[in-house]
Amino acid sequence: MLKLNKKRTMKIGFAFFGILLLWQVYDSWCPTFLTDIFARYAYGISSAELKAGSPDKILHVQWLVGIIMACDNLAALILLPIFGNLSDRTKTPIGKRMPYILVGTFVSAIAFPFIPLFFHHNNIAGMVITMAIVLMFMMMYRNPAVALMPDITPKPLRAKANGIINIMGYFGGAAATVLGIFLKLSDYINVADESRKLWIIETPFIIASILMVISALVLFFSIKENKLQEELKDELEEGEKLAAIAEPVDDDKPMPKANRQMLFAILAAEFLWFMSDNALGTYIGNYVIYYLNSVSSATMYLTILGGLASVIGFAIAGSIADKIGRKWTVSIGLAITFFGLFIMTLVGPTNKVTGVNGEFSFPTLLFAVWVFKGFGMSLVHNCSFPMVVELCSSKKIGKFTGYYYASSMSAQTVTPILLGLLLTNSGLWGVLPLYSSILTVLSFVVFTVFVKNIKAKKVANAKGLEALGAED
Repeated sequence: MLKLNKKRTMKIGFAFFGILLLWQVYDSWCPTFLTDIFARYAYGISSAELKAGSPDKILHVQWLVGIIMACDNLAALILLPIFGNLSDRTKTPIGKRMPYILVGTFVSAIAFPFIPLFFHHNNIAGMVITMAIVLMFMMMYRNPAVALMPDITPKPLRAKANGIINIMGYFGGAAATVLGIFLKLSDYINVADESRKLWIIETPFIIASILMVISALVLFFSIKENKLQEELKDELEEGEKLAAIAEPVDDDKPMPKANRQMLFAILAAEFLWFMSDNALGTYIGNYVIYYLNSVSSATMYLTILGGLASVIGFAIAGSIADKIGRKWTVSIGLAITFFGLFIMTLVGPTNKVTGVNGEFSFPTLLFAVWVFKGFGMSLVHNCSFPMVVELCSSKKIGKFTGYYYASSMSAQTVTPILLGLLLTNSGLWGVLPLYSSILTVLSFVVFTVFVKNIKAKKVANAKGLEALGAED
């Protein structure tokens, strides 16, 4: 009888800890860096002066911000499948995934602190090139790091395991969020150029790099890839027989039509929900600073609340999927997310001035939005990735992980440019929640209509919050 090894799964989660840590710092700081530096080039004045005198001009540079953010994602779209395929074929004494995880982590960690350094010195070329280097090597380790869990976890247990992995990742995101609370980006942006202190923006990047390296070392010394795959060979074979798929997987035959249709439907819906979610991730910092005219640390409180809601969702998503199936768990998550985004369409600046820089007070309704979104999307992410790798054998996990991330990165390539153009041409920040709401509805329709609900056969497993515990 199969049973999830929770302690081992938590150790594997250190890989995802490093991924979300870097990603959270990157998404929280870099779009605002780009907005500020493009404002200097386009208008010859700082974004703080633009904000005080002509805040509408901030919107006019968002299409440039979108292009730069999309270029990084375009590179990821190309690189993720490549590294997935390469790691599937790699054989080394430390495993097939670990070399990519170690090299990608260490190079990303070394380059990461140079992003704010180049920004501080108004070197846009250096900043953008460094961003590209960081993203390229992050993609080197992201696919293999994510593929490591299904490599050594039987198919029926992967939804529960993915919940633990994602919780570990959110601890990484939370670490970045805490840095943003105490090192407020708005304290750097909203002052005269000569008063800007480099350490305010440099410290989060340095700390993130250090924690990334530590997480990679913990993973390397605690997970012995080759040894585990040999020990778990029988369990993995049993898991193949219990998989929640329409047709059995056979590497020697073409992919069955039913499985192929399922894969395309999941990836199409995933593309839409990542377009929605990435729009918020890319532009929420600018939305808070330039539209709500509020302190940037409020964005970090949003992230904390959303992260806490996500942890709860990840802890119970596997149990929900056991009862109603992964399809309906994802569909419910999308519906909850849409409800939160609908509330966001009703939010606007408070017009109540507070703080030393004259920011408006932060609208408390947004906190509820991030709770709904965090919980809803945790149900979605927890079940969708296992549904994709369920459709392949252990020999192709890296390749199918590449499909999953090719879909998400395609969305994250398109959405910053598309939304940046919409913001620029409309001149309305209210386009952001409306855009995300529409895409969430579309993803719900595609997923609910075209994805079949196939339940995995019953296995012995942890229930609810027990999934966070350790093995005896």
